[in-house]
Amino acid sequence: MIEPSKHQPNPRAQQDAIDVSDFVYAATGARVRRLTMPDGAHWFPAVDVCKQLGHTNPQKALADHVPEDHRESLETLTGGYGLSIPAGREWRRDLNVISLQGLILLVNACTKSSCLPFKQWAAEVIETVQREGSYTLEEAEVQPAEPGAPIAYAMPEQVVEAIVRLEERNLQADEQFADAQHKSLSLQREMAQTQRGMAETQRQMVAMQREMVETQRATLTALQAIAQAMDRIANRLDVLALDRPKPAATEAGHPTTETLLADWRQRLSVTSDVWAVAVVIAPVLVEHGELRQPLASIAARTGLSVHRVNECLRLLRKHACIHPRGASEDGEPIYALEHS
Repeated sequence: MIEPSKHQPNPRAQQDAIDVSDFVYAATGARVRRLTMPDGAHWFPAVDVCKQLGHTNPQKALADHVPEDHRESLETLTGGYGLSIPAGREWRRDLNVISLQGLILLVNACTKSSCLPFKQWAAEVIETVQREGSYTLEEAEVQPAEPGAPIAYAMPEQVVEAIVRLEERNLQADEQFADAQHKSLSLQREMAQTQRGMAETQRQMVAMQREMVETQRATLTALQAIAQAMDRIANRLDVLALDRPKPAATEAGHPTTETLLADWRQRLSVTSDVWAVAVVIAPVLVEHGELRQPLASIAARTGLSVHRVNECLRLLRKHACIHPRGASEDGEPIYALEHS
């Protein structure tokens, strides 16, 4: 990598020139990158200088204001000195660089008001050289007393004013940047708090969903337990009814309500609905020999619908427990025992 030259010009030469870094800063208002060749020549990346001077198209600015002998590509320049390309992504082989004279030409072509003090100073230098044959920087009033210490020179007033204004502008830019950073950090903190709040809400929603699932499982388990208990009760009632001693038939050979129900239970698979209907109609059939009750009356006594009562009577007919015997004046069906 090419470093700035450590070459120190002799004290006499220092009286005829200012430090090149200060010169570039006075011209551009920024510490642009610089390459110093072994022979002391200074070269600057054109893109850095154009950016500071307000040129939006570096290629056009170079073509319009800098002659070809004061601009080169980085690869060509370093190759001429037998040097390698500096390391780093910013130092590309095709990077355009300009000499110190090229930099001065670009500054003179600049239209920014901040370049005016430098242009006036450059004009003063040219006029002084034309009139007196040389230009010498004024020495500062107070010089260092130590032997070998560098000599201080008074900068031209126009350049000093330009540097001061640029420093003030840089300070303002630093303050604006710091304020922007502070606002950005505040916004990031607010976003982080919002994200934490959203994450907490999501955790609460997940917990609520889990509780709902557990509640549903518990409810389903309870319903299953109730259904199993009801089945056990129904089975137990059926067993008790089968184990009950069957009464004997009447002397006339007619069945009793108990024997009739027992006979029906053997003939078909009795469900709870059919059994409820059978319990209601059996005593009537035994006592009167026929059933003339309206279906609505049977439905009211059993708690079933009229349609379901009719389905139960149809099942009893199918298994030869009862048979139809016409209809009443109201249109209600009349049933009798199968063997009557």
